[in-house]
Amino acid sequence: MLPPLIDVKEVEVIGDHRLRLTFEDGTVGDVTFGEHEWRGVFEPLADPEVFARVRVEMGTITWPNGLDMAPEPLYEEARSNPAAASPVEP
Repeated sequence: MLPPLIDVKEVEVIGDHRLRLTFEDGTVGDVTFGEHEWRGVFEPLADPEVFARVRVEMGTITWPNGLDMAPEPLYEEARSNPAAASPVEP
């Protein structure tokens, strides 16, 4: 049985090739792409300025050039690297 698909709801660039992702189930975690080898159609994302143009569309992260990434591995990585809890506002 496949795990349920959990959509990305928010993305924040927190460094060169580092993102903080928030998922629809409330999971918030950091995903680092620093060691990623950008090849083929993904090669433009090697440039941190291009990578930083990331946005959320249709439940996953996308870039203006039409590239996107499957949310399932992003979710697993985010769960493995939870973001530090933000202070709760009164």
